[in-house]
Amino acid sequence: MTINCKGQLIDLSTPKVMGILNITPNSFFDGGKYKNEKELLERVEKMISEGATFIDVGAYSSKPNAEFVSEEEEISRIIPVVNLLQKHFSGIILSIDTFRAGVAKICIENGAAIINDISAGKLDDKMLETIAKYNVPYIMMHMKGTPQTMQTLTQYEDIIKEMLLYFSERIAAARTLGINDLIVDTGFGFAKTLEQNYSVMQKLELFQILELPLLVGISRKSMIYKTLNSNAEMALNGTTVLNTIALTKGAKILRVHDVKEAVECVTLFNKLN
Repeated sequence: MTINCKGQLIDLSTPKVMGILNITPNSFFDGGKYKNEKELLERVEKMISEGATFIDVGAYSSKPNAEFVSEEEEISRIIPVVNLLQKHFSGIILSIDTFRAGVAKICIENGAAIINDISAGKLDDKMLETIAKYNVPYIMMHMKGTPQTMQTLTQYEDIIKEMLLYFSERIAAARTLGINDLIVDTGFGFAKTLEQNYSVMQKLELFQILELPLLVGISRKSMIYKTLNSNAEMALNGTTVLNTIALTKGAKILRVHDVKEAVECVTLFNKLN
């Protein structure tokens, strides 16, 4: 189970960690944290030194009810960061968190290796053809609606069955265009209630039927801190617990704010297996 990142084959038979770099002013956990290039570089250097295989850069907050950001603004935020990181970190594997084909295109042309799309191509009908043209790995997440509307769209008769049908359709659409390297993200927190998030986690192993690498992104999310009557700042321990459970259920990539702790989860999981 490998993906090709700019000619570098990444073996996902051993789980990997993806470090989150939000460059939005309003991300739910680390929005507006990095004020200058020095702070950005220090953050990324720390994540790489702690064992992150991928760095996922996002310039549009997808938290519930996030305000709209224009494509031009998203590009103006993200391209300087893509170029900065490429300049300072030789061989860095950058993932771009965007649902816009135009943003994906310009980031790939500037050296990004992976596209991470919260909508699996449903918010931009040019996304899949862009991925096919540039032949990069593509993370397709489950979501309904948009970040502004998704939390009103949590009605399911059978959430696991409906998610599997969603992924089957999106995978078929991607395969028709010749897209080879696909990764599935169940989208914890996206168009799901707290209870539904835990239902998905409970049955996460069922998504292995898709025969694709599974990415799990639950880092410091409200499904953790609301259950614990806490907040995002205090949600690291809960994140570690659920990341460990996700690994036992087949997760191949952990997308996290806290790389060191996630790498330790993977190390101990590998030791047991």
